[in-house]
Amino acid sequence: MFEAIKALAERSVLERLVLLLNHVISAEPQAMERLRAHAARTLRFEFEGWPSLLPAPSPIAFVVTPPGLVEWIEAPGDAPPDLRVAVEASNPALAFAKFIIGERPALRVEGDAAFATDLNWLIENLRWDVQDDLARVVGDTPAREIARFGGALAKAIREAAKTVDGFARRADRPGERPAAEPPPR
Repeated sequence: MFEAIKALAERSVLERLVLLLNHVISAEPQAMERLRAHAARTLRFEFEGWPSLLPAPSPIAFVVTPPGLVEWIEAPGDAPPDLRVAVEASNPALAFAKFIIGERPALRVEGDAAFATDLNWLIENLRWDVQDDLARVVGDTPAREIARFGGALAKAIREAAKTVDGFARRADRPGERPAAEPPPR
């Protein structure tokens, strides 16, 4: 039963993720043009080193559509993808914290170099204009205030994650003292 719930949750999350990705991609014509060049190519994300105590996520696969958008492949099969991205996931909490502060997790990329280059461009350059989308629903002024509040909240979360990351890094090096403390006498 747990596997059925996990599969249903993964499906729900990935369907919404694809909608969001395609919304963001379609807002930027250059992004669609870059992806259009890779129509019918596949991309698969795999999580390596996942802790055995946690339920492992399934590999996630996408295919680029002819218009330059992405589509989730529900059952990727055994065919090798055009581009494979292996994400180091031995510590999912640390990987998530690094993601929040803007660091990429350790990755291993295998496959089509041109496809990888264009995907990297998308990662570096695409941003979701949340304020613009909110303005269509609630108007410009409320959208601006909601976006300002959201930005402040996101900044606070990033700062908290950086602090936790700093503590975790110091805990990994027990013999080192923080720079702010003087050495014992």
